[in-house]
This record gives sequence, C-alpha cells and structure tokens, in this order.
Amino acid sequence: MTLAHRWTALGVVALIALQFVWHAWLAPPAALAWAVAIGYSLPLLAALALFLPRGKGAAVSAGMIALLYFVHGIMEAWADRSVWPLGLAEAGLATWVVVCSSWDGMRARFRRKAPAPPSL
Repeated sequence: MTLAHRWTALGVVALIALQFVWHAWLAPPAALAWAVAIGYSLPLLAALALFLPRGKGAAVSAGMIALLYFVHGIMEAWADRSVWPLGLAEAGLATWVVVCSSWDGMRARFRRKAPAPPSL
C-alpha cells in the first residue's frame, strides 16, 4: 500500500468521523440522529471496506465517493449558516481524499519522459 493510499484511507476515516460528529452530536436532526449519521456514512464505509483486502481500485472508488461529500459540504455551507464550518470541513476532507486518491496516477503521468523529436 503506497503512502497516497494510506493518506486516502485516513481521509475516508476522517470523513466517517465527521459524519458522526456532525449528524449525531453537533447538529443532530430532530429524530433518529444515529440513523442519519449511519446513513451518511454508508458509502464511506463501503469505500473503507475496499481498503481492507488492499484492493487496487479502493483509492479510485474512495475518490469518486468523496466527490459526493464535497458537493454536500459546499451545499450545506452555502444553504445553512448554522453549520457552515462543518460543511467546509466536509468539503476540505473530501478534497483531501480526491487529491490523495489521484496522487499516484498524477505523479506517474508527469514523470513520463517526453518523446524524442523526430530526426530529419
């Protein structure tokens, strides 16, 4: 497991923890706070489960799932002024997961040598 995969897994765990802190403790809904927190965490738990057998597609799937949480965080920060720090935290953690999940691919892409120019 590369360092980027470890940072991605750490970001997914942080997003899961944020869901429970947000929806079960700091700003719980009127009813069923734990059910809401678990519901918001289910896609992240699925992504985290892919990291356990060291699956090759775990980081990519975590990055795609994190895009949903980025959009949700921005929407909550914009729409509900009482929870805007939590929304921005969610968007920031989701950005972290997306960047870390694509780090190895971007590094490999930009390490390639440019092709030699054709000789005359």
